[in-house]
Amino acid sequence: MTRDELYDFWRFEETFPFSGWEFEHLDGRWEEEPLPWDFYDEVQERLDYTDQLLEVDTGGAFLLSLRHPYENTCVTETAGLNAESYRNELAPLGIRVEECDAAVEDLPFADDAFDVAFCRRGEYQPGPLFRVLRPGGVFLTEQVGTRNNQLLARRLLQDYRQPTPERHLNADCEALTAAGFEILDAKEYFPKLRFYDSGALVYYACMMEWEFPGFSVERCANELFALERELAERGYVESMEHRYLIVARKPVK
Repeated sequence: MTRDELYDFWRFEETFPFSGWEFEHLDGRWEEEPLPWDFYDEVQERLDYTDQLLEVDTGGAFLLSLRHPYENTCVTETAGLNAESYRNELAPLGIRVEECDAAVEDLPFADDAFDVAFCRRGEYQPGPLFRVLRPGGVFLTEQVGTRNNQLLARRLLQDYRQPTPERHLNADCEALTAAGFEILDAKEYFPKLRFYDSGALVYYACMMEWEFPGFSVERCANELFALERELAERGYVESMEHRYLIVARKPVK
């Protein structure tokens, strides 16, 4: 493609609509290195059919994939369009849906109400989770760390500043321990993420605007042209992600 054709291609990707967390538009255009753990398996391994289950900051689809009895399942979601959507989707099944900003609010459940709780790439506070879990109850979380896509963001944005608050495995483990939890398992990994065309990279950067603050085709055109040359030579542009997993337990009294 000529420079003008490339620019038009990037502008098309910049304005391509995105909703929810669906990535079909990038099918065949990127590749994400698998994690050395499977969060689905981690939850299922610790979840019995009769357990009371809580998902904090729900994602909807993952919860349903567990196929846990709906009458034994509760979720929270921050008030807004997502909460309304999840209420319409989950509540008719018998799942209790509560609007709650788990990052700053107490959880709207009784003490010792749950056997298992999890939070997948959402926000949570250790204290309220400790309160609502029964003695011996388990909390699992898989999080996106602060270093996620930082190297690529620095290549695209000359004035890049690290987003806050920072998210790290050790910090989360320390906070959970301070709340009274025992850490059963803690893992961290930095998988590779490869883009096989520069338009896919543009779409992704626009979609993940909090990781690429201020990104636009117009602003970052020179950097995009440089990455396009790298693509022509290597066949891909690579980013580094940041993931970690924690499994914690409320001690038995």
